[in-house]
Formats: sequence, C-alpha cells, structure tokens
Amino acid sequence: MKMIIRHITDFVTTKKGMWITLGTWLAITVLLAVFAPSASEYKVSSVQSLPEDAQSVIAQENIDEHFKDAESIPGILVLQSENGEIKMEVIGKVLDDVSAAEINGLKEMLPFSSLPPQALASFFSENKETAVIPLSFDPSLDTKELEVSVEKVKEIIQDQTGMTVYMTGPAGIAIDTVNLFSRADLVLILSTVGIILILLIVIYRSPLLALIPLLATAFVYEVVNQILGLFGKAGLELASQSTSIMSILLFAATIDYSLFVFSRYREELKNYENKYDAMKWAMRETGIPVFFAGGTVLAAMLVLFFAEFGDYRNFAPIFGTTMFVIMLATVTLIPALFTLFGRKSFWPKVPKFGETEVKTNALWNRIGAFTVKKPIFSALAVFAFLLVSALNMFNLEYEFDTIKSFPSDMPSREGYEVIEKEFEKGDLAPTTVLFESKNAITPEAQASLLEMLAKQELVNNVRSTGLSGDGLAVQYQLTFKENPYSVESMDALESMRDNAATLVQDSQLDGELHFAGETATKVDDRSVNDRDLLVIVLFETILIFIMLIFLTKSFKMPIYMMGTILLSFLAALGLGMFLANLFFDLDTISNRVPLYSFVFLVALGIDYNIILISRFIEERKKHSVKEAVQIAVANTGGVISSAGILLAATFAVLMTQPIQLLFTFGFIVAVGILLDTFVIRGILLPALIVLFEKDKK
Repeated sequence: MKMIIRHITDFVTTKKGMWITLGTWLAITVLLAVFAPSASEYKVSSVQSLPEDAQSVIAQENIDEHFKDAESIPGILVLQSENGEIKMEVIGKVLDDVSAAEINGLKEMLPFSSLPPQALASFFSENKETAVIPLSFDPSLDTKELEVSVEKVKEIIQDQTGMTVYMTGPAGIAIDTVNLFSRADLVLILSTVGIILILLIVIYRSPLLALIPLLATAFVYEVVNQILGLFGKAGLELASQSTSIMSILLFAATIDYSLFVFSRYREELKNYENKYDAMKWAMRETGIPVFFAGGTVLAAMLVLFFAEFGDYRNFAPIFGTTMFVIMLATVTLIPALFTLFGRKSFWPKVPKFGETEVKTNALWNRIGAFTVKKPIFSALAVFAFLLVSALNMFNLEYEFDTIKSFPSDMPSREGYEVIEKEFEKGDLAPTTVLFESKNAITPEAQASLLEMLAKQELVNNVRSTGLSGDGLAVQYQLTFKENPYSVESMDALESMRDNAATLVQDSQLDGELHFAGETATKVDDRSVNDRDLLVIVLFETILIFIMLIFLTKSFKMPIYMMGTILLSFLAALGLGMFLANLFFDLDTISNRVPLYSFVFLVALGIDYNIILISRFIEERKKHSVKEAVQIAVANTGGVISSAGILLAATFAVLMTQPIQLLFTFGFIVAVGILLDTFVIRGILLPALIVLFEKDKK
C-alpha cells in the first residue's frame, strides 16, 4: 500500500500529473452533476430502526394480520377552544364535513356523531376546552401527500370552528420532521462553511489557505452527494439525520486532512525551491499517515454494518462512501490544488527557501520540552483530570421521549404537550395488547385476561378494542399511570412481556400475548441499542488496534494510542454532559448519543495520534526517544491544534440544529476533540512514549 500511495502522490505532484488530476476531478464532478440524481431526491425522515425479529415489530405484524385494516399512519387531532367549552354537536358536524370532503388518504376517523355521549367524554379534557380526535391515513402516502391531506383536515376544522388545531402522533411528527430537516440542512451547510472560512483566515491569516481547502471540499461534497443519489436510486434509504451528520463529517475530515498536507508542504517549501519537488517530498511523508488516518475512520464507519439498529446501519454506506471519496481526494485533489497555487497559497506569509523549519520559542515546542522533562507529572495530572471527568458518566440519565428533542414551537410537539397537560399521561401513547389463541376466545376469557392485565404494575386502564373475524385473537388498549416514554413505564411493560406466559396461564387460557405501540417499541429500542453499543465498541476497538499495529509496526504503541483515546471518549461523555447541564440546562440525553460520540471521537481522535506517532517514528530514525518526541510535538502541534479547533467548531455547528439529539452530540464531540487535540495528543501520549519507549543500545 505504501508504494501504491507513493506512486500516486509522486505522479500527482508533477506538472503533468497535477493538471491531469485536476482535470479528472472536474470531469467526474461535472458528469455526476449532469447525469446522476441528487441525494436530496431520496431523503426520508427516518428508516425502519428495529430489526424484524424485535418483539414489538412481530406484535404489530400479528395485529395487522388479524385485523386486516389495522395498518395505517395514526394521527391525533388536538382541538383547543379559546371561547369556553367545546360543544359535542359542533365537533360532530365538522368531523362529518371532513369525512364528506373525501380527503386523499384519510382512512379512518372517530365516528363522533354516532357515538353516545358517555363514550365521547373520554375524548374531552376535564374543563371541556380541549378535545382529541384519533384518525389514520393510508400508509402508501408519501410525506408531502400526507402534509397536504393533514392541512386540508385542519383547514376545514379551523374555518368552521375558529379553534386552534394541532396534528400530533406519528402523522404529525413525520411531517414536522421532514420540514425541520429541509430547513436545517441549508442552515447547517452555510454555518459550516462560514465558521470554517472565518477560523482558517483568523488562524493562518491567508485568504488562499482558507479558500483552497473549501474548494477541495466543494468538489468532494458534489461527488459524494451525487454518488449517494445513485445509491438512493438503487434503493438505499437516505435518512435526513444521516445526511446531516454526513455533511459535517465531510467538511471536518476534508479540511483536517488539507491542513496536514499544507502544513508539511510549508515545511518542505523551505527545503526545496521547486514547488513540485516540495509537494512530492511533503506527500512522501504525509501521504501514508493521512491516507491511513482516513482508513481508520472508514473502517470505523463500516463497522456500523454489524449494528442491528436501522439508524446505525444507515450510517455505514453513507459515511463509508464519504470517507472513501475523502481518502482519494487527500492523495490526489488536495495536493494537486496546493501544488497549483504553490507558494502563493501562503500569502502574505510566504515560506522562503532556506528558512529555519521550527522556531524554538514556539508554544508547542515549550509544551513538548516540559512533557519530555517531567513525563510522570504530566501523565498523572492529565490522567487524574480525565478520570474525574469520566466518573460523571455514572450520572447520565437517558431520555426516550423523542418528541421532547424537537423545538418547542413545532406543531406536533405543541399538540403533544397539550395532551400531556390536559389528559392522563398514559393517553399520550396507549399500548396495544394482542392475545392469540388456538381456540375461539369466549367473552369470559376476554374478561379474565382484561382483569389480569389491569392488575399489573403501573397499569391505569385496560379496555377491549375488538375481536378478530375468526374469533382467535382479541385486542386490548392499555394505558399506564406514567408517561408511556418514561423509564418506569418501559420497565413495567418489559416485566409484563417477560412474564407473558405466566399471565396467560394465570388467566387459565392457552395462547400468546404480544405488546405493540410506542412503549413496546422503546423497550426494544433500548435493548437493541445496548447490544449495538457493546458490539460496535468492541469491534471498532479491535479493528483500529490491528490497523495501528500495521502502521506503527509495534504492539506497545497501539496500546498507548487506543488506551488514551478510549479514556478520552469516556471523559468527553462525562465532561460534556456536565457542561451541557451547567450551560444549557440539559440533564438527559438520547440513548443514541454515546454510540454516535464513540464512533466519531475514536475514529477522528485517533487521526491526531496517527499524525503525531508517524512524525515520532520518522524523527526516531535520527534522534533519541526524548528528542524525537519533542520534535514531533513541536512540528505537529500547530497544525493539529488548528485542525482540532476547526474540527470541534465544525461539529459544534450541529448545535444550531433544532434537534436536541444533534445538539448534544455536536457539543460532546466538540468537547472530546478539544481534549484529544490539546490534552491527549499534546501531553498524555507524548509523556507515555517517553516513559515506556526506550532508546536502542
């Protein structure tokens, strides 16, 4: 691999190779832009998250089988009056008009006008100023069609009653999610470009050094976007959340690797008068480490194929494709662009042939000297700080109520919170219980099972909702006393599900119980996520460790590198949540955040260690361990700290997103990257090398 990369970079850095490389990238970009579809054409609000063998998924399939028309997109209309009590007859009339309007995809709605008053009472709040109306839509509708139909329903009700109308439940959430991400993606891209441009100019005080990496990023973004469009056309679902994070990864990694290339190029321009020779030797030393760093990120992303959770598996092809294109750009497009502009890239501080390479009073030279002189103190001080930060992990509390992570003014959340305030907590999302029997289910059997379910822990109410046509299955609606997304409700349902056979037996029945609905889904979500976290952490750690052995040709060095990165991840999670609570009043996180953070912090954090260790190995051929460490820290310190600041700022852009999950994820990754940049790579890892690596006699 080393020789292949060397042949590529040696060719790219010739005058002829430079023009061929730039021409090839331009041609590929134009062809894809003209003939390939854009990824945006195939974006979906979400993907099927749970595996097909998850109990809640099986339960829903069985319900759909026994109750043929059960499959639908459910929604809840929330009506609020500002003029006193809502009259039942008014609601009955307007809902009849909605039904008569033959709205596209409206499948079923509560037959309000035909129900007795006592049956309707449960759909009104205690003060009669709020009403909830369950309805459902055809699942074949796409999100845009669904939005049009929902708006027609709301328009009829608002025009005739003057009430405030919200749509919540899965139908409302699906519509709001798509609209949220469609607006957020543009803000994300513009914010990312803006922050990168400003930071590059501030740090390097050179307009071209800011624009060249962004130019490379534009090429990479267009190529990745169109390739993903081809994947989408072939059937790959492109989740909005995945593509949003992908754009951050693309900008972060491309800019990072550009910094590593031009930093070494600047050094070599002081050693070689010809710009082509300077880039040739810069890439001979930088090409392999940077390409390998990209390879570790690529490997980390591909490990996500081993996840059972649909969201994580969706990351794998999207992020993997992104990193593959970035790796190619790193050894072709980026060096070609910098070679094209040559010394002008660094204007007004142009590196001159024959200048001194490293200033002895540089900040990182002093830090390197201190670490080399006092490695034990340096290592223990950093280790203590990281350990204290990591201990805060034991205070983490997970939030499973997804809608709470959306903006407070999102219509589906507003409607949800109205229900939460005016009705029983459990009414937010009832659990559907299905009992299947081999024999016809008698009314006595139905009553016996209902009574048994009602006695279970935290259950507030149970009612029968229908018997299947063949009489072999009965369906119940069960509500909990607590919020259906709370850990208490999830634990209660999980206990019920684990003891389902006993419940049936105690009811003197013969059959199987199944549980579907939001709470059941969250129970499976928690279980699958815990499994994936364990598997991905284990596989990714082992894979990157093996790759580091090949890179360093050492067994001890990868132990330092992986050990410090894993400790950094734990510290970032603990410290990040402490600071998020302190500054943003966030006391819970999504259970997705730890795995998201692990994948990115380990994959991207190890990049900095690879750059440092590669320079150490290079200098070790000519100097003692202590001298090589100090030179490596001094030479890589500036570029790695700059890259770390840019990378942290890029992920912090996710904090502009109106989704709490992305906000928290972006903040924790930003904190972790700064730890890796300044504490791990700058002090702890160099100190460990000095302590445990010995000079050859």
